[in-house]
Amino acid sequence: MSEDLRDEVEALNSIYGEGCLAPSEDQDESPASSSTTYILQLPGDEASSLRLQFPDSYPAEPPTVLGTQHSSGGRKGAGARDLGVFREALGTVFQPGSVCLFDAVEEFVRRMEEEREREELRAVDGGQTDFAAMTPPPWTLSEVVVENKSTFVAHVARVSSPAEAKLFLQHLLWSDRRIRSATHNITAWRIRGPGGTSYSDCDDDGEDAAGGRLLHLLQLMEVWDAMVVVTRWYGGVKLGPRRFALINSVARDGLVRAGMGDGGGKEKEKEKKKGK
Repeated sequence: MSEDLRDEVEALNSIYGEGCLAPSEDQDESPASSSTTYILQLPGDEASSLRLQFPDSYPAEPPTVLGTQHSSGGRKGAGARDLGVFREALGTVFQPGSVCLFDAVEEFVRRMEEEREREELRAVDGGQTDFAAMTPPPWTLSEVVVENKSTFVAHVARVSSPAEAKLFLQHLLWSDRRIRSATHNITAWRIRGPGGTSYSDCDDDGEDAAGGRLLHLLQLMEVWDAMVVVTRWYGGVKLGPRRFALINSVARDGLVRAGMGDGGGKEKEKEKKKGK
């Protein structure tokens, strides 16, 4: 075993747990052997273990992924899926002369997390929508505002039904991992239906009362047939009530940029009364 491989075995076992990377019990240990076979237990409660063969020249040459040692996950094809994803991850990170196994495992974990997130979104949608084939919604973005390490941005779009509003939100979360992993995605929409009917809804997404404030802003600006999604990435510094002003500020900016109001309507009337 090369010193590079020995160090990598120790590092992986210290990070992911003893036995994450262990020598195969049935490998060829004869003096003529020019490679070493290891069993890699991939991270995760339902992940498989793989057989890897390291040439003596490693890391000048990459390890060979021989196949699946044990398949887990309780689902048909889980082993083949893990094998394929890890091979792609290894091919992405390997650079001749640099140890690569830790980076390959991290890339595998990242790809599996993305796949789980996509599956969760498909479950919400009932698996009925092919987001990859869907025309992206016509979002208008607000100015990005950063205050005390928190970042705020609004997405605004015209919508004609509650179903379309929900679909647009699902597509936004599906298409942008950074938005999907944000601290909050606060939403509100207000729609006029046929025959004088109207629909409105909002979601705080963990930011208590923020959704209702967004909906109230739509009412003040007299905006109809529109939705707004305000994304916040929390930076570790509490903003207190100031956060609500920032949420509404980027929402208003996005609505104005989309041509859905100039900050007037009832809001402007209130300002006039205050000025008297």
